[in-house]
Order: sequence, then structure tokens, then C-alpha cells
Amino acid sequence: MSKILVTGGCGYIGSHTLVDLVENGFEVISVDNNSRSSPRILEGVEKITGKKIKNYKVDLCNFDDTFAIFQENEDIVGIIHFAAYKAVGESVAQPLMYFENNLVSLLNLLKCVQEFKIPYFVFSSSCTVYGNPDVIPVTESTPPKPAESPYGYTKQMGEQIINEFAKVNPAQCILLRYFNPVGAHPSIQIGELPIGRPANLVPAITQTAIGKLPQMTVYGADYDTRDGSCLRDFIHVSDIAHAHTLALEYLINGRSRKHCEVFNLGTGNGVTVLEAIKSFEKVSGQHLNYVIGNRRPGDVIAIYANNEHAVNELGWKIRYSLEDMMDTAWKWEQRLKEDETLYQMQNANLN
Repeated sequence: MSKILVTGGCGYIGSHTLVDLVENGFEVISVDNNSRSSPRILEGVEKITGKKIKNYKVDLCNFDDTFAIFQENEDIVGIIHFAAYKAVGESVAQPLMYFENNLVSLLNLLKCVQEFKIPYFVFSSSCTVYGNPDVIPVTESTPPKPAESPYGYTKQMGEQIINEFAKVNPAQCILLRYFNPVGAHPSIQIGELPIGRPANLVPAITQTAIGKLPQMTVYGADYDTRDGSCLRDFIHVSDIAHAHTLALEYLINGRSRKHCEVFNLGTGNGVTVLEAIKSFEKVSGQHLNYVIGNRRPGDVIAIYANNEHAVNELGWKIRYSLEDMMDTAWKWEQRLKEDETLYQMQNANLN
């Protein structure tokens, strides 16, 4: 059984990926300093999988503490690196914090990959590397445009660092550029748990619908899209999670033809913010209280994926619809309201 280290394992996509890896026969350990997550999410992972997951509460920006994880686990064969700050607006306001956290943690991990001869490395990248593309859908060969935020630049720079590293290191790497993960695990045992006011659309929708937020804002309705709101490629988090398992299997089975490969992870369908709201209202039966506001700095106007490369090479299949995404997100929000501890934690910084 191959042991995989998942960084940011208590986070949204990380926790769902832990589940998918365990269900596909991998042994997993997590590292997460819980600065933007709750360790209680691992209780949900355990309920789904029947496995207790060990988490190292370590800041990956501390090299010695990071190094010690690998000393203790010499049988690690692969790393999936999620751990990073990811709020676009916050990155615009605090760029140095984002560059330091997201890049120093990556550098420290790659030093350990080199020192301990870890053969496989999968990087959580983002469609933000494409900036505002000239043509959509974007393929893996679409030329990157200037990023719209410091967060986007950390993903562009992270990819460059890994590409250069892979040229001189035997480790095989995959960069997974995913679009807009939403929803919750079908068991409703785990889901998105933003600490404080949500920066992403769907948690803002569900928190407004349930009354945590009095109102939500649609940032701009005057863009060059079919209804004026930003256009995105929403994809269920469990579909995203499974792609990470497939990426590791792709590397382990020797199917990679390059030291560093790139895959887009999206549905291939563009959905506007206003269309996403209508889908939620249809699924939930809730009328959402929202207003149209000004454009938000850092937002890309329109982007969605050409996912043929991942479908053909990884054998990846989209299992969940937009309605599934909204339904599971809403059920998760309702469950959170019943969990007093998580509810209080999430609401601590809403105002």
C-alpha cells in the first residue's frame, strides 16, 4: 500500500481527496497547521472511510518541522500539495503574506522531495494561471496571461518552480489546474468550511440562504457575458478529488511521458454567477437575498475548461451535475447549523 502525504488535508479539497485516496487503496497522512481549517473535518473523513487519519499540525513554512515529517515517514511515495492561502481579495490586500506563505511552503516541500527521493509530486494549481484568456475554453497549452491577483501569481510562480525542479530531479510531477470546486461529499460528512466571511460564491450563497449572512453581493453585472455576471466552470469537489487519485495512479503506473505534466480539471461548461444562483434557488426552494455590486479587484471575467486531456489520459469522468453541487452544498450548510461547535467557529469572524 503506497503512503501519500496530503498537505492541507483538513481543508476543503484536501479532506475530500483523503477520502478518495483511502477508498482507492492508498495509505494517507495529512499535514495542516489549521490556520484556515478545522481538525474536526478529519472526524468526518473517518466516518466515511472507517480510517483514522494522522495529521501533523505543522507550518510548512518552517523547514525543520517539515523535514521531521519525512524523517518519521520514510515510506512516503507521493505528495499532493494543497496547503496554501487562496482568497483572491485577501491576496490583493496582503500580497506579501501570500507570496511568503504559498511559495516558501512549496520550496520547503520540494527540498524534502529531493532529500528523501520522493518519486511523485502533485501540485494543486488553478485556472487563475490563465489570467483573462483571449479564447475560451482554455486548453493546457493556452498561453498564460498576467494573473489578476497575487494569489494567481503564486500559482503561476509555483508552476514555474516545479517545472524547473523537474528538469533536474527524477521526481515526476503533475500540475492540476482546477476551476471552481463546489458542493460537499454525498454523505454530507465533510464539505466546505470557510473560516469567517466566505470569499467563494457557493458558501456565500448557502450562508445567505440559511441566514448566517443577511445578504450577498454579486460583484459586477456589466461584464461582457450573457447576463453581465462573471462566467465560471463549477465542478463538484468529489470529482476534483478523484482526479488527484487518478493523477497519482497515472504516475505510479508509468504512464507519464514527461517529468512535469499539466491537466485542466473542469466540467467544460461555463456557468455565470447569476445562473449559479438560479440553480441553487431551484434545487433548494429558497429565494436568495442578493444585490448587484461593483466589480471586485482580482476577478477574471470569464473562463471555463477544455478537459479533454484529463478525460483521455487520466480516464477522468464527471459524475456530478450543477444541481448535485448545489444540493450537496445546501445539505452541508444545513448540517453545519446543527453542529454547534463548527457553527460558532465559522461565524466567529463573519462581521
